[in-house]
Amino acid sequence: MNRPGIEPNIAATMLRRAQLNPERMAMIFEGRETRYGELAGRVLRQASLLREAGVCVGDRVGYLGFNHPALLETMFAAQALGAIFVPLNFRLTAQELTFIINDAGIHSLVVDDALREVINPAREQLCCRHYFASESPNEGWRHLDGERDAAAPLGRAVSVTEHDVAIIMYTSGTTGLPKGAMLTHGNILWNNINAMLAFGGDRDDVVLTAAPLFHIGGLNIMTISSFHTGSTLVLMRGFDAGQVLENIQRYGVTHMFGAPAMYLFMSQHPGFDTTDLSSIKSVICGAAPVPESLIELYGARGLVFCQGYGLTETSPFSALLTPEWAVSKLGSAGQPPLYSDTRIVDDHNRELPAGERGEICLRGPNIMKGYWNRPDATAEAIDTEGWFHSGDVGYVDEDGFLFICDRLKDMVISGGENVYPAEVEGVLYKHEHIAEVAVLGLPDDKWGEAVTAVVALHEGKSLTLEELRAFAEPHLAKYKLPLRLHLVSALPRNPAGKVLKFVLKEDLAG
Repeated sequence: MNRPGIEPNIAATMLRRAQLNPERMAMIFEGRETRYGELAGRVLRQASLLREAGVCVGDRVGYLGFNHPALLETMFAAQALGAIFVPLNFRLTAQELTFIINDAGIHSLVVDDALREVINPAREQLCCRHYFASESPNEGWRHLDGERDAAAPLGRAVSVTEHDVAIIMYTSGTTGLPKGAMLTHGNILWNNINAMLAFGGDRDDVVLTAAPLFHIGGLNIMTISSFHTGSTLVLMRGFDAGQVLENIQRYGVTHMFGAPAMYLFMSQHPGFDTTDLSSIKSVICGAAPVPESLIELYGARGLVFCQGYGLTETSPFSALLTPEWAVSKLGSAGQPPLYSDTRIVDDHNRELPAGERGEICLRGPNIMKGYWNRPDATAEAIDTEGWFHSGDVGYVDEDGFLFICDRLKDMVISGGENVYPAEVEGVLYKHEHIAEVAVLGLPDDKWGEAVTAVVALHEGKSLTLEELRAFAEPHLAKYKLPLRLHLVSALPRNPAGKVLKFVLKEDLAG
């Protein structure tokens, strides 16, 4: 294999790692072990297959499926050709996928066998030139495994610059149509440099990924960087609390990324107290604020929460709370990474002093290039000075630590007062009967919006609005106390673990 160029191409970096350490363990998936040399060979053969199919520099290659080595191999193979990888949300309907696939202009699409029937009815409306099934062949589908294994390996990865797009990742589209965030090779690598400088990185680390890889948290908080450091990735098809705990003990996992809900479900699993977690160096959490009760629960097991804040558009790290600050800055999202910056602005884009709440703006080499085919949305999100406007509310304390209050769109205005749901949720989570809680605003004739708690209880427990208000009253101003309580069996969440508050609002307002 020819030596890959020393450049920012993500695939070339992984291939270089494989050249240096071919015998190191790259990935473990459902008991199957893949070493770096084997991974590189599969990627280079798939790259040749895609090139034979007509994929050129700048073309888009999509993947629809659950977490699987084929997703990562397809990503690296596309990037080795200078093409752009588009991971697709496996929970979307055919209609939703049709919009994204055609918006991205996907040239070739690789689909998990289990999801072919989602795509088949929509194929006449899709722009794709080639369809690959990840395992068994089918009429109208090319056989990825068979054709790849028969292909000659690509000689070397195509040269790119740090400004060339590596991944288009579509935002969740909870309001309006989803937008494709263009993440460059430089965005991905600078994010990983920022993370490694903050948390450290060891080639002997064992990283567990159970979060979905079509989401920026699953793909680029730890997964891609594990191939750069030469560490081992334990990849899971999906999140299962019991299986995660089993894998941590079995493989000596040192690091894991997850949303708060994932850690909550792990802590509620019967095996949590008996699982050997001594190999864990840190658990990294993002996607939503971590309730203090959860931090304390894991702290009792000797585990340190490293919190991160960011968005798809920021690749994602924009603030990091490193372990030495975990206690003294409890509840903070941390400080900006070494090569990124943060500021808080008012409605007129004027910077606010420490302690004042406003919109969080972010800048650095990790900020996306823009939205695919959406120059208007790009101009709205990134101002003329290069600051990305996050849509999140927060403040910076006197020491420069960022605190997230809530999403601007989730803020509740009750009786003219601003109520930040995350603050109320943090208090309510401490109630021993509550398993999950979401706070939102519902229309109210008297107050404009009523602070509403939607609660899932632990099995066999009960709770009334009066009891809930009495519990929260010592900790919250009166106007922040819930005026309504709705009990549900479980909160609706997207695959990244975020509560779908718009679903709750639609259900409860109806």
